[in-house]
Amino acid sequence: MGMISLLILIPLTGAALLHFVKNDNAAKIFTLGVSVVAFVVSLVAYFQFDPRALGYQFQEKLDWVAIGNIRLSYFVGLDGMSMLLVLLTTFLMVIALIGTWNSQSKKVSNLMALLLLLEAGMIGVFCSLDLFLFYIFWELILIPMYFIIGVWGGERRIYAAVKFFIYTLAGSLFMLVAIIWLGLEAAKVGGTFTTDLVKLTAISHQLPLDVQNYLFWAFAASFAIKVPLFPVHTWLPDAHVEAPTIGSVILAGVLLKMGTYGLIRFNLGLFPQASANNASVLAVLAVVGIIYGALVAIVQTDIKKLIAYSSVTHMGFIVLGIFSMTREGLQGAVIQMVNHGLSTGMLFMMFGMMYERKHTRAISEYGGVAKITPLFAVFFAIAMLSSVGLPGLNGFVGEYLTLMGAFQSPVLHSWVYSIFSSTGVILAAVYLLWMYQRFMLGPVTHEANRSLKDLSTREIVSLVPLVVFMIWIGVRPMQFMRTSETSINALSNSLLGVQPEKTNDYQVVNPKVIVK
Repeated sequence: MGMISLLILIPLTGAALLHFVKNDNAAKIFTLGVSVVAFVVSLVAYFQFDPRALGYQFQEKLDWVAIGNIRLSYFVGLDGMSMLLVLLTTFLMVIALIGTWNSQSKKVSNLMALLLLLEAGMIGVFCSLDLFLFYIFWELILIPMYFIIGVWGGERRIYAAVKFFIYTLAGSLFMLVAIIWLGLEAAKVGGTFTTDLVKLTAISHQLPLDVQNYLFWAFAASFAIKVPLFPVHTWLPDAHVEAPTIGSVILAGVLLKMGTYGLIRFNLGLFPQASANNASVLAVLAVVGIIYGALVAIVQTDIKKLIAYSSVTHMGFIVLGIFSMTREGLQGAVIQMVNHGLSTGMLFMMFGMMYERKHTRAISEYGGVAKITPLFAVFFAIAMLSSVGLPGLNGFVGEYLTLMGAFQSPVLHSWVYSIFSSTGVILAAVYLLWMYQRFMLGPVTHEANRSLKDLSTREIVSLVPLVVFMIWIGVRPMQFMRTSETSINALSNSLLGVQPEKTNDYQVVNPKVIVK
């Protein structure tokens, strides 16, 4: 069995075995053990991964469906970008389990099984090299997340779960239509219906430009909902607010990255000309999302909702970097995916720790907490400053590169995108610093808060690795960007020379490839 299949099967097998574990603590320990094993396997893959090699590594391909001229396969592999995201997935799963150990007390075995199912689906999404297989893993994630929000969430959990389900399902139907259409177009060119990503990458460039544009928007609609991009972001605040802490951490840390990953892998990879034609539309939506998310975050009185709207802003930066279609913008987008997973994941997890003590999300119910819980205040400040994008921490690197990419983009042709989106950095400082001031600083405004306990040893253990990575990426970003450098360079090389063009039926597009 190959490395990637092992990575997918470990959590899947763990989820199945949890059916036989009835004791709550035993279920948690078992799930943590399974997640640690998956993380160790992903680390082994990371150290065996050659960042200088071009193409997908650890490839596994098995025929799955062969009927007439239809060919579907179990085809998986990793490049530098997906390697980083797989590592983020397995790492955050371990951290989230340790950090939220005491937060759930009902139907624990079922919750743990759903979390492992979610982990298997997320790994599968990032490793799939067959579009139909990608779609299956994409849909697989929908089920456990729906139940995690709907069963273990807050008071409005059913509303949030149904909204999340409908939005994501509607988006995925666009993707299914696009996959079938693309396979049929491939059959016209190559004689065989295929969803093999490698073959489709070569074939898709030969399609009429109108067809490329339709397919581009079908994929983009699906991924934009998952990102979520303005104006299809409205499911996110409800899902974050109502989800249990571990659900919020995984949702912000990994699930949102599936949308931006899809935009890079499928939209840019399969339809470079259509991407160039429509880059300005996506960039405008990204900039609007950056500013809108920040302005709405400023007026929030609910901490979880504030952090949720900050995600809309941060994901807007990633989309802007992607549709700058420059090497800097793409590299910034990839590293920002990792950064957002660490920073926002830590913010959600830390507030979940405080919620267990205080049982309220209202900012007005806190104040002066730093005097009572100094360790909590220090860790929360680091996560907050990382999210602000303070130089020396991880967030700065990603935002700087995405803004630089947008500034010199050959398809956006304007510095206006960078100027407007940079206001999001200033607004982020406003809403996050103001939130920290009201939450942590000043006099203790509620006497009942004096009984709050500071971080426990278990909680510190879960937070320290996140802080280490925030500082490490902030100080030595190249050690991480080198992993995705080759795959990003290959993609950006294929995009060089692609300029926006007017739609023209039956025009065959051959993107210029320049290898430096």
